[in-house]
Amino acid sequence: MGNKTVLYEHHQAAGAKIVDFGGWDMPISYGSQIEEHQKVRQDVGMFDVSHMTVVDVSGADAKAYLQYLLANDVAKLKLPGKALYSAMLNEQGGVIDDLIVYNLDDYFRLVVNCATREKDLAWMKKQAENFCVTVTERPEMAILAVQGPNARERIAEIVGAEKAAVLEQLKPFQGIELGNWFVARTGYTGEDGVEIILPGEAATELWQALLDKQVSPIGLAARDTLRLEAGMNLYGSDMDETVSPLAANMGWTIAWEPQDRDFIGRQALEAEKTAGSKQILVGLIMASKGVLRAHQKVIIDGVGEGEITSGTFSPSLGHAIALARVPVGIGSDALVEIRKKLIPVKVVTLPFVRMGKACYKRV
Repeated sequence: MGNKTVLYEHHQAAGAKIVDFGGWDMPISYGSQIEEHQKVRQDVGMFDVSHMTVVDVSGADAKAYLQYLLANDVAKLKLPGKALYSAMLNEQGGVIDDLIVYNLDDYFRLVVNCATREKDLAWMKKQAENFCVTVTERPEMAILAVQGPNARERIAEIVGAEKAAVLEQLKPFQGIELGNWFVARTGYTGEDGVEIILPGEAATELWQALLDKQVSPIGLAARDTLRLEAGMNLYGSDMDETVSPLAANMGWTIAWEPQDRDFIGRQALEAEKTAGSKQILVGLIMASKGVLRAHQKVIIDGVGEGEITSGTFSPSLGHAIALARVPVGIGSDALVEIRKKLIPVKVVTLPFVRMGKACYKRV
């Protein structure tokens, strides 16, 4: 038996298939995975992501601490509510975790992955020893993600005119406190929508209110195909402690300026940047029948070999897609070894799909 979110009984009541995910009993689907996927792409769906870990960082050195802890720079968060995506690195430049951090004016809020919770908290507290900060886990908080082109409209129907007017002005990667809710216009699907951090009891009320508005619950299986279409990494698959952000299509999350900001892993990344990265993360599409899967070998004629890190059938595109870590110098075509056969694939830019439409291009 794993950990359970406050909504576990609601998932059971909805007929969810429950699986272990990072030590949590979570719904992988409530029926058809493809139908759930398309609900989010075409209308709206809701996810229970309360297995994620909420951590608040406060104190006189909170900003300086996070500037040292994270590869991205929280000094960019000029206004309260603004959000930043970043990697938390080890000294070798490997990714301990990827996360979102919010500036909540007098403190910062981080949301980290459930599977890395224990090591994340231990690392954060170890690094906090040299700073005047308090690192506080918030296990009493739940998180609901409401995603899709009609997500904000459906939320507005629940919260009333005054709060709806505030949410209407919310910009991407910005959050705001509404009573005991913290609502951020963020997500993991490549669609518009919000993520709501709120107390557990309030989460059950919101879940039911959304059900009453015909918002469908969506499982982890569709969440994975949605994020892969959106070109978003999954920790433990597309990057981990042995992989630098430069080899995980996360170079844009590294704040090199100002040059005098020291952050954990900076020296290793600078050395890699100077020497030239040997690997990159790219997109692959396969028009022929079949599904691309993690760990399948990618062969680039005259260049070398790589490996698929995440692969699936794309419900939006109607064919297989994948993320693959390959040698620098890859062209627009490659081969994937599937059941001892070499299948041609096209190499494309990421993401594959954004806001419901194909947006990739040939490399």
